[in-house]
Amino acid sequence: MTADSAHPMFVGVSLKMYFDHAQTERWCAAVAEIADAHPAVTSGAVDVVVIPSFPELPAATEIFAGTAVHVGAQNLHFEDAGAFTGEVSGRQLAQVGCTHVEVGHAERRRLFHEDDEMLRAKVVAAVRNGLTPIVCVGESDPVDVETAAQYCIEQLAAMTSSATEGEIARRVVVAYEPVWAIGADRPASHEHISGVCSAVKRWLDTHPLLVGSRVIYGGSAGPGLLTSLGNTVDGLFLGRFAHQPGAVSGVLDEALELAGADARGAEAGGPAR
Repeated sequence: MTADSAHPMFVGVSLKMYFDHAQTERWCAAVAEIADAHPAVTSGAVDVVVIPSFPELPAATEIFAGTAVHVGAQNLHFEDAGAFTGEVSGRQLAQVGCTHVEVGHAERRRLFHEDDEMLRAKVVAAVRNGLTPIVCVGESDPVDVETAAQYCIEQLAAMTSSATEGEIARRVVVAYEPVWAIGADRPASHEHISGVCSAVKRWLDTHPLLVGSRVIYGGSAGPGLLTSLGNTVDGLFLGRFAHQPGAVSGVLDEALELAGADARGAEAGGPAR
């Protein structure tokens, strides 16, 4: 991380609904041990956010207590309280120790029919309760970079249009996850990811409330990808390729190397990330 960087790099892991309770505890304990000793985390060069399923949040926050790892949730309701059976509010998430929350994942859109209006309300609910929204965007089918970027920007604009100054400024993490790459054998091409993420960053820089927000990549992301993408992204959003804790350690190694390269470039008068 350089002096000119708005934020540390970001490494997030969503466990979705893959692990049971015992598996989640074992995985979190292993990652806590890794993070507690890894210089990428202890130096503040990288933010690590772990996102388990709802029932595992208390156990995860307890396991990561005393480390620099943040805990997030996979969803929230747009109201803070009320007769909403089966839902969880941002207020509740903050009270149990969450700092981040996913909003707008493609699976939520497809399976539960969440639309831009609902997701906009969820973004507002997240920041109202002090949570950093991880706003997921991405095109449904493979298209060229320009078309994909425009689709993502339209989604992002719709989801953040209700935010006001002081609520959302510099607090959003934009997760670019092309829907066609989620669950695939490999991520989108490096050129495609870099092109779309760079276009989203340029759009963010034209919006005062969003300037400085981080743009990360998900969608079959795993070890080795961050090194290839370099400073065109601000981190990764990992899924099943992080089910082995050693994979998380490998990605942290990559992030630390990139942060160090940025620092060396800044000291030499070159561009910072």
